[in-house]
Amino acid sequence: MSEQDTAEEATTADDGDAGVDGEADIEGAPEDVDTEAIDLDDVAGRADEQLVERVADADPEELARELAALRSRNETLDAEVGELGSEAEELEEKLKRKQAEFQNYKKRMKERREEEKQRATEDLVGRILDVRDNLERALEQDEDTDIRGGVESTLRQLDDVLDAENVDVIDPDPGEDVDPNVHQVLANVESEEEPGAIADVHRPGYEMAEKVLREAQVTVAKEE
Repeated sequence: MSEQDTAEEATTADDGDAGVDGEADIEGAPEDVDTEAIDLDDVAGRADEQLVERVADADPEELARELAALRSRNETLDAEVGELGSEAEELEEKLKRKQAEFQNYKKRMKERREEEKQRATEDLVGRILDVRDNLERALEQDEDTDIRGGVESTLRQLDDVLDAENVDVIDPDPGEDVDPNVHQVLANVESEEEPGAIADVHRPGYEMAEKVLREAQVTVAKEE
């Protein structure tokens, strides 16, 4: 194949990329623009001519200053990009440190709550053990000894311990309405109370900080 044939093939390929007869095929152009009427070769040629004319007509010193200004602007932009990159890395590192500090804080708070809970439990158990010691001493008395006074005193001591822990007794009076949130009905019985009302308390309940620890067991008057 001759050099002339090769050149013709290259020219034909370029024309195919540009469109038929050098017409432009521009994607994304506004609908009111007739892209077929735009000759890319003509546009490129005129741009090159204008650039050549401007360089030829420009004062060398002025052109040199313009080129220097462009280089300076590019250097400034490069420096600003570098600074922004450094700031981004610094902020990322700060974020990582803050996240690590927050995780450590959560861990410390959890450990502290567990320690406080453990200490509170130990303190409560220690006071209950004092009550148990008093009950044990009361049982060690001679059989003929009246231990009622000692038992009553120990019961008051236990009530004081529960009161210090904000534990309230759930002990409804006969005739009160049944509250399923704090009462457990064991049976319906014959009673002088109104039908459906509490007849008697089988076992008192307890609540702590408005949370029911144990429901009170009650019997209820039968419906007629």
